Amino acid sequence: MYNFRNDYSEACHPAVLEALTKMNAESVIGYGCDDYCKQCADLIRDLCKAPHADVQFLVGGTQTNFTAIAAFLRPWESVICAHTAHVNGHEAGAVEATGHKLLQAQAAGDGKLTPAHILPLVEEGKNEHVTKPRLVYISDATETGAVYTRAELAALSQCCRDNDLLLFLDGARLGCALSSPASDLTLPDLAALTDAFYIGGTKNGAMMGEALVIVNPALQDDFFRMKKQQGAVLAKGWLLGVQFYTLLKDGLYFTIAGHAVEVAQRLQSGLKELGIPMMVDSPTNQIFPVFPDRLLPELGKLCTYEVWSKADDTHTNVRFVTSFATPAESVEGILSGLKPLL
Repeated sequence: MYNFRNDYSEACHPAVLEALTKMNAESVIGYGCDDYCKQCADLIRDLCKAPHADVQFLVGGTQTNFTAIAAFLRPWESVICAHTAHVNGHEAGAVEATGHKLLQAQAAGDGKLTPAHILPLVEEGKNEHVTKPRLVYISDATETGAVYTRAELAALSQCCRDNDLLLFLDGARLGCALSSPASDLTLPDLAALTDAFYIGGTKNGAMMGEALVIVNPALQDDFFRMKKQQGAVLAKGWLLGVQFYTLLKDGLYFTIAGHAVEVAQRLQSGLKELGIPMMVDSPTNQIFPVFPDRLLPELGKLCTYEVWSKADDTHTNVRFVTSFATPAESVEGILSGLKPLL
């Protein structure tokens, strides 16, 4: 059985587990006030070339999204996002539960937003009887594995600044996005072009955790209080600092993300060679093959995967996801197993 269900099925990269084991017997101050978190925050500021950024550690992506949005917005302000955005389709109304409406833009199949998606919603928001758009939410990579280029992000950033909008980037899969051959973005680019973004750990080698980088000074004051109010402060906060420091200090974070992308791209090209089309072409670690429904029972015997959507009456879009722990042999194994079935 080959595992392609998601990129957080394994606990963590061995180097992370080793680092946690080494400090396991220490008695450490809690709530992220420890030296491990401080050292890691300094490292992240250095990597981002953002010396004045505030770095906050949280446990998961959904928690980071709704906590950040709740902290950044006033009660009458709303969020512009793609209709396929994670905050809209996979978080059970978490953002709305904090009191902020999601304004959905009908994005293309790649899930990326452009100024053309944003400006009509800004215009509608000038009516004082509706919520005021104040924040644009994007993710890199998107829900369908697409990545933003530097030019695309710069255009979005300028549009947001011209229209008094904050730009917030969900980086749950940022490692694979920045490691993709299709990306020319860097951490310093993100710090320069967004108001806040996060470096995802849960889906790239950490046991759990996201590192939120708040670049805009106007958004930094009292963030910890909002984090506490939303139940997002981990008492054993040092566990997050240790993990991120281990992943980031020598580039391991991007090395393992690059591996996940590489094996996913080999799988995508191999499936195409077998005549299996893609719902979209993804340059990251998520791929979306279209299988005849008749093959799904046999596919389930070969590997784990997720059903994504119906393609038509007789075909289904499925999602395969690779991770730091996906062996290249798994890719060749599933391709060999599928070949006689087609």
